[in-house]
Amino acid sequence: MDYWYFGFLILGFLAVAGFLEGLFLAWNAYRGPEAKRIERRLRAMSAGIESQETPLVKKRLLSEVPFMQSLLLRMPRVQLLDRMLVQSGSSMTVADLLTVCVLDVAGAMVLWALVELPAVVGIALIVVGLFGPFVYILRMRNRRLIKMDEQLPDALDLMARAMLAGHSFSSALNMVALEGPEPISQEFRTTFDEINFGVSLQDALINLATRVASTDLRYFVVAVLVQRETGGNLADLLTNIGNLIRDRQKLTRAVRVLSAEGRLSAWVLGLLPFFVGTAIGSVNPEFLSVLWKDELGRTLTEGAAILMVIGVVWMWRIIKIRI
Repeated sequence: MDYWYFGFLILGFLAVAGFLEGLFLAWNAYRGPEAKRIERRLRAMSAGIESQETPLVKKRLLSEVPFMQSLLLRMPRVQLLDRMLVQSGSSMTVADLLTVCVLDVAGAMVLWALVELPAVVGIALIVVGLFGPFVYILRMRNRRLIKMDEQLPDALDLMARAMLAGHSFSSALNMVALEGPEPISQEFRTTFDEINFGVSLQDALINLATRVASTDLRYFVVAVLVQRETGGNLADLLTNIGNLIRDRQKLTRAVRVLSAEGRLSAWVLGLLPFFVGTAIGSVNPEFLSVLWKDELGRTLTEGAAILMVIGVVWMWRIIKIRI
């Protein structure tokens, strides 16, 4: 087996992907929406215009080491990584996450050198060590957001009952923060603290929608902001939003049940060639060697890999139904 050939293919793919990512980061740093927003704020400050945004901003350190803090602040899109950590509920900082990635890669390289693993296995270990912590954080983030979506209707009902009993909107937020379950109580507590520290209700709710990447919670934020402009019974509005979110969740679960067969087919069709190839290779290694030794075999293997990726993406798009 020509391990070096596959190793160079993987390294070439990573190099091209890194080059494209670098071009995108460079463009985003100088021409992206965040750069334009900062430029507008700097022009407003230089012109002596007071910004409408609140000066009270809760700063979150990217690292406890000042040198690493200043170094990470120069990295483009590092705020997105920090936001992902916040949304996952992890106590790690960006520096901690990057340190874990570096240690995992170093451990994989040491294991590769000591055990003398094949090139493909060694490169796979390095890739897993580099991207494994990010996958774990993303999994924590998704689980936390799903749990928060499930808790949101009950939290809105609690706020509606509190407002019917005579409490204000901020007091209803505090009741959810004190009596609600985690993690939604933590986010509402942060919003209530921002309001108490002088942040306007509109900015505090926008910050809540920014921290929590949830469509249902954004419905709540938009409805409250519209109600503040147009008027109406906010308690009834919160009750109706809670019922709407429950109906959406019921429909989502029904769609997942109906699309379960398609998801299972996607997993089976995606993993079956690898299991069959592993079984055949363990029984007769020379039988499959033509796929990487012969020029036509390599061409067919590359074509099959491309078609498999297209098929998996196609099936994923078919079963991905947005409610």
